[in-house]
This record gives sequence, structure tokens and C-alpha cells, in this order.
Amino acid sequence: MGNLAINTAQNVNLDYKLIGLGERAVAFLIDGIIILTYMTIMENVVALSQIFDADTWTQRGFLGLFLLPAFFYSLIFHILFGGQTIGKMIMRIKVVRLDGAPTEWYNLFVRWMLRIVDLWIFSPSIGILSILLSDKKQRIGDAAAGTVVISVKKKHNISSTILEEVEEDYQPVFNTVTQLTDKDVRIIKEAYTISRKNSDFKTLTLLRKKICDLLQIESDMYDVQFIDTILKDYNYYTQNM
Repeated sequence: MGNLAINTAQNVNLDYKLIGLGERAVAFLIDGIIILTYMTIMENVVALSQIFDADTWTQRGFLGLFLLPAFFYSLIFHILFGGQTIGKMIMRIKVVRLDGAPTEWYNLFVRWMLRIVDLWIFSPSIGILSILLSDKKQRIGDAAAGTVVISVKKKHNISSTILEEVEEDYQPVFNTVTQLTDKDVRIIKEAYTISRKNSDFKTLTLLRKKICDLLQIESDMYDVQFIDTILKDYNYYTQNM
């Protein structure tokens, strides 16, 4: 059975922390150092290798070809690694859509294209000002692509345990909960805890629907009672296996 994944505002990116200028600047500098290092290596390879010992224009042609990955570095890494470059991985931040869902390639392409405006036309001043003045800490590329940059550092205010107190005489209701994995139940509990704390009833309804679809069950219980029962049932069966 596949893992439970709720790729909207109701999953673990709920209540995410938006990242402003500081951490993004550090990630940008790390990426810049990586790109500069790569370009320096390629320039030395072309200059020193006998394979490219030809006229100046041929050398420039090979060098331009080898430097293409540096030009597309940001776009390639963001697409391949789900909204992160090496700098963002080190800083533990990533690009997601406004609802917290993973980005699609076209979001990242629009965002990358507008780096010309944000970073290069008037130096980084436009990008810096737009991040500082935006409520969602977006540069122009983010606003156009419908993305934000968030922290993916482990949230310590969310309990990572799936344990629930179950009374000795507790009678389980849904025996199909054994189809779930510990990871599924952890995601359910995190989303459930955050949604209750924020009185996010829409997310509770979506979470309940997701569980019902996964387990192929129906219930007349209210959303909170239903999800609480699912968690207790899972704990009952796993503790008594």
C-alpha cells in the first residue's frame, strides 16, 4: 500500500515557516560558490587540455558548451530535487506552491525566467525589495509562479510519536486500519493535530476523505471523532499484535 500523502495545505507543510532574505541570501551565495568553482574548473580544463588545443574560437565554443550546466544550474536542481538547490538543501529551505504542495516544472521555469528581473537587470535590488515588501516574502518570480520559500527544518512543536492512550477495555471500530503504516499514521496525526489547533475544519474534512478512500470505509462519525478513532484503532491493533 502506498504511503499517505496529502499534497496541499493539509499535509506536513501546514503552518509552514516562510523564509525571508537572510537564509535565502546564504543559500544563493553557496550556490554561487558552487557555480564559480565549476566554471573555474571547466576553464582550466579547456585551457590546459591538449584535446582542446585548437584555435581560440574553437576553445571558446567548447568552453561555452561546458558552461551551459552552470547557466541552467538553478532550474535543473530545483526541478530534479523538488524545489531545492544544494544551497537550499544545506540551509534546509525549499520552494513550494502557495498551498504548501510540491512545485511543478512550470512553476520553477517561470520562477527561473524571472531571475532576469529579480537578480540581474538592476542587480539584486528588485528581488531584495520585493522579498522585504511582500507579505509572503516573495520575489517577483515567486509571485508570478505562485510559489514561496519555506523552512523544512523539523518542527519540534509537533509530536513525532504515533502513540495514543488506549483504555484496556477499548473496542476498535475499524479493523482495516492495519493496512496503514507507521508513516501514514504519523502524517495523519500531524495534520490532525495542526488542523484542530487552527480550527481548520476544511482540512479535517479533506483528511477524513483521504483516510476513507485509502481504507475503503464509510462512517457517520464527525470528522474529529472519526480521525481520533482511526488513531486509537491503529494503536490498539499494533499494541496487541
